[in-house]
Amino acid sequence: MRNLSQHEIGSLIANHCVAEDWTKVFVSERFSADYVHSTRFSGRVVLGHFEKSFTIAGGLVRHSGIRNATIHNCEIGDNVLIENVLNHISNYTIGEDCYIQNVNVIAVEEFSTFGNNVRVSVLNEMGGREVPIYDKLSSSLAYIIALYRHKKRAIENFEKLIEKYARESGSDMGSIGKGVKILNTGTIKHVRIGDYAKIVNTSRLENGTVNSNKLASVYIGDSVIAKDFIFSSGSYVADAATVSKCFAGQSCHISHSFSAHDSLLFANCKFENGEACAVFAGPFTVSIHKSSLLIAGMLSFLNAGSGSNQSNHMYKLGPIHQGIIERGSKTTSDSYILWPAKVGAFSLVMGRHYRHSDTSDMPFSYLIEKSDDTYLIPGVNLRSVGTIRDAQKWPLRDTRTDPQLLDMINYNLLSPYTIQKMIRGRSILTELRVVSGETSETYTYRSSKIKNSSLRNGITLYEKAINKFFGNSLIKRLEKTNFENIDQVREQLKPTHKLGEGEWVDLSGLIAPKSEVDRIIEQVESGQITLCKIEERFRELHRDYYDMEWSWAYGAMQRYYNIDLSKITADEIRSLVESWRESVVTLDEMIYKDAMKEFSITSMIGFGVDGSEMEKLEDFESVRGEFESNPFISAVHKHIEVKSALARELLSRLSTL
Repeated sequence: MRNLSQHEIGSLIANHCVAEDWTKVFVSERFSADYVHSTRFSGRVVLGHFEKSFTIAGGLVRHSGIRNATIHNCEIGDNVLIENVLNHISNYTIGEDCYIQNVNVIAVEEFSTFGNNVRVSVLNEMGGREVPIYDKLSSSLAYIIALYRHKKRAIENFEKLIEKYARESGSDMGSIGKGVKILNTGTIKHVRIGDYAKIVNTSRLENGTVNSNKLASVYIGDSVIAKDFIFSSGSYVADAATVSKCFAGQSCHISHSFSAHDSLLFANCKFENGEACAVFAGPFTVSIHKSSLLIAGMLSFLNAGSGSNQSNHMYKLGPIHQGIIERGSKTTSDSYILWPAKVGAFSLVMGRHYRHSDTSDMPFSYLIEKSDDTYLIPGVNLRSVGTIRDAQKWPLRDTRTDPQLLDMINYNLLSPYTIQKMIRGRSILTELRVVSGETSETYTYRSSKIKNSSLRNGITLYEKAINKFFGNSLIKRLEKTNFENIDQVREQLKPTHKLGEGEWVDLSGLIAPKSEVDRIIEQVESGQITLCKIEERFRELHRDYYDMEWSWAYGAMQRYYNIDLSKITADEIRSLVESWRESVVTLDEMIYKDAMKEFSITSMIGFGVDGSEMEKLEDFESVRGEFESNPFISAVHKHIEVKSALARELLSRLSTL
């Protein structure tokens, strides 16, 4: 960079520019004063060259340069357009190819951490579970910080690590990356903006970071107000959304006047119209309807129906109560849960629930209100076509394009995490039947009621799902291998990963052995691990999932079936495979029958509105298609065929043993 020449100073003055001290204005070698007009400079200012033109909507061409602006203590890159700054731009480094037009103020006024280390009071509005946010925060790390408060030394060290990161990445200079567009925007103060972000018609941004990049740009749109925030790569915030003390994960979507405060919203969440307060929203949490309130809950893969609501306030000691809805659950329209409560994974909540039930050991269930009581129907969601559809749609709806993923997401319906719960659930249901008697009309379990028929069906459904999971694991372990004797089979079955035994947990998307979570916490307590290494450990656990899954399944199968896999016989393997095949086919047939309901006469109400019954059917089929040609139905048929073929193929390879 160089000082301005006297000729250039003269040209700038002729263009109605002023400076407190022209000697503090530095320019690139190719700088031309022709494209700088009506601008006031103060402090140290560095200007690049202006050689590029921008073509905007409608074909209008604007040449790069600075017009009608006040610039204080800034470094401005090449080919930047800054135009019509009502107040000033101060203490900012602006990257090349930026387009900044019609803004009020862009400024940093003191040392800032740009939203890093803001403490977000999730779950308990009164405090006690605060999560300090930072640029690279993952749902798994946030889960540990929020829920493992009993590990006091670890929590203190987590907070110190994040505070250190914030301090080291903070500055008294803001930054705007390459290719950023900021149009028709009000106030931007203490905000760090990454490459290729678009900020259009935004009202106010204060104390935050926009972690945009070329592969996953961030869009912030009309009338957005955000304070104390971090928006991760690929996120979309628009349409009068209001955000305060929040972290938005990668490809998170917040729009249509949604209001959120003290909440963590992780990868691929979608929020519109409603409100979130003190919410920990793990990956794929969705709430898009008006009058829906998510409050003080730990959620992930949740689909909230219209008017879904929770209460965390008993009007005694304040809003101190919290709840957990485990992964993959749904709340129907106008559903309500009074915290504290805990809902098991992949469950459906219908009606209003006041009894503080805990169904965490009863996954894939319905919770239905009847006469102010919560009725639990265990395992019934295992035969729901909607559950299978969800499992298929989540991977397809992962819109993250950033190669550096923050959240490790496991999409499996059946995993050590859910199977361990089903094994416990089956045992609990069996014990209830024994203790209360097989002829009891209803059974009571953790503030919920279970009908006799529901209990019996729940046991059967859990057994089918357990057989399915263990069979899947066994067949996967033995695939593509020809065996000459049973000893080779036994050798193939031996686990090859040292980890996996014991309890498994869902770290808001990442399914992993609890022993490894405990090991990470121990390393944090002793000061032996950094934030970067913690996240790398999460990635390793996610990468090694299937090997660790087999280590768990190997031990769990032996306990569940009371067999010794190191001494298993060919007949025992055949029995397991047959049990697996029967369970898979039975569950698929249940799903098939459930899907048929969507093509029943009742579902045709409203079709062929002015015609005959035949026209009703024809209108229905023109919209929905025929049942047997439906892609999902075809997939169910295909699944039965493929799994049956797998069973036959393995049994064929074992036939000589």
